[in-house]
Amino acid sequence: MNESEKVSFLGRRLLDRRNFLHTAGLSTAGIALTSILASEGLLGKDSSHSAGGKTPIRPEINPKMPYAPRLPHFDTAAKQVLVIYCPGAVSHVDTFDYKPALMKMHGKKPPGLPAVTFEGPTGNIAKPFWDFKPRGQTGKMVSDLLPNLAEQVDDFCFFHSLHTDTSAHPQGENFFNTGFTMEGFPSFGAWVTYALGTENQELPAFVAINDPRGLARSGKNNFGSGFLPAAFQGTDFSAKNPPSNLFRPKSYTSRTDQRTVDLLQRLNAQHLQHYPGDADLAGRIASYELAGKMQTSVPEVMDISGETAATLKMYGTDTGSDLKKEYAKNCILARRLIEKGVRVVQLFNGSDPAGGNGITNWDSHSKIKKTHAMQAEIMDQPTAALIADMKQRGLLDDTLVVWATEFGRMPFLQANGTGRDHNPDAFTCFMTGAGVKKGFSYGESDEFGFKAAVDKTSVYDFNATLLHLMGLDHERLTFYHNGLERRLTNVHGHVIKDVLA
Repeated sequence: MNESEKVSFLGRRLLDRRNFLHTAGLSTAGIALTSILASEGLLGKDSSHSAGGKTPIRPEINPKMPYAPRLPHFDTAAKQVLVIYCPGAVSHVDTFDYKPALMKMHGKKPPGLPAVTFEGPTGNIAKPFWDFKPRGQTGKMVSDLLPNLAEQVDDFCFFHSLHTDTSAHPQGENFFNTGFTMEGFPSFGAWVTYALGTENQELPAFVAINDPRGLARSGKNNFGSGFLPAAFQGTDFSAKNPPSNLFRPKSYTSRTDQRTVDLLQRLNAQHLQHYPGDADLAGRIASYELAGKMQTSVPEVMDISGETAATLKMYGTDTGSDLKKEYAKNCILARRLIEKGVRVVQLFNGSDPAGGNGITNWDSHSKIKKTHAMQAEIMDQPTAALIADMKQRGLLDDTLVVWATEFGRMPFLQANGTGRDHNPDAFTCFMTGAGVKKGFSYGESDEFGFKAAVDKTSVYDFNATLLHLMGLDHERLTFYHNGLERRLTNVHGHVIKDVLA
């Protein structure tokens, strides 16, 4: 028998019916055994599934009680977090990042600046549209655009060397809030509530208070749960647009309502018994049960009529534009939710341009003096009042407050001479409250505010620091999805320890 005949013979032997059934049977048995061992936790750890070389820490979640409070990875001061998010890209060089070189080079175009940026040809260097002044005991330079927030700089911890991976708004929002430019990934709030649950079982663990004008560009992706269980997505409502389905009809008595809820709970429990281990079903049932509890808790927390006249005046519910008044009410709602123990509150100041007429967010490709001034009039006083009110009530002792935007704006004008283009290479955000230093600035942009220069800080680093301040290790807070251990910071990020109190 020659070599080719031997190969042909062996091939036939390996593929005949008896050998095929024998091999397939052994393989099936092996797969079954592996599955049983895995379900019993008897298989060794797969290092390829670890995040950054660290073993993931899985939160123990009861599908019937997904919002039950859970311990953090380590002790920390912050127990809750409030994120004040400003879609549209706030100009750092016109607010918090003081650059004297812009005054010296105003109207000039030094070499090295790009001829074309995100929206087209560039113009000349432009000094800030508002004057900067030293504020507080620290003497921090802040512009007159935000006079109320400027008074509080001694309590703030600024990040001046932030940079991001994209210069487009939808992708920028996604990246800042989920760690990825694509849609479908869990938001920061979803990760935190997945890990920690919440203390108040009659309110959502995570609430998104959207701008009175509507959702931001990336919509519900900014507070979605992605591939995490659906129970951890943010609940969307605002003072202007409460969830109408949570209010009991006047003709329906509380006793009848309770009897109906009790019946539904029994039916849901029976239904869940037929599908053990179905996390999506359990999450939906838990969400509906929470909605039932919210029928009494939400109207109470949203009723601001009991607030003192002094408080309402401090927030600015009685002066300025209608948008400012509505946003001020949202700020009061944010404080009340934090008081009630909601784990994560995300407050938006700005919406998608398609969501209304006129100026709807901080995007300022033209007439920046008008657009930024309008947004500042809405945002400044109520936001400053919110932070001051939380401080005087002692809420900042265990609540972290974050003020953020997706990227910055250029130190030079666009060709139209009145607006600044997107700048992903340098922008400013700040934190205050539990766990962070006060009156502190971390990092620097270059002399023009064009690029991050000293202690460059990526969005991954920023989010890693946020999780750390909530007592969570960003490398160990993971969720196994599509063959990968996914996390908020992907495979990047370092905690900025210099900002920790």
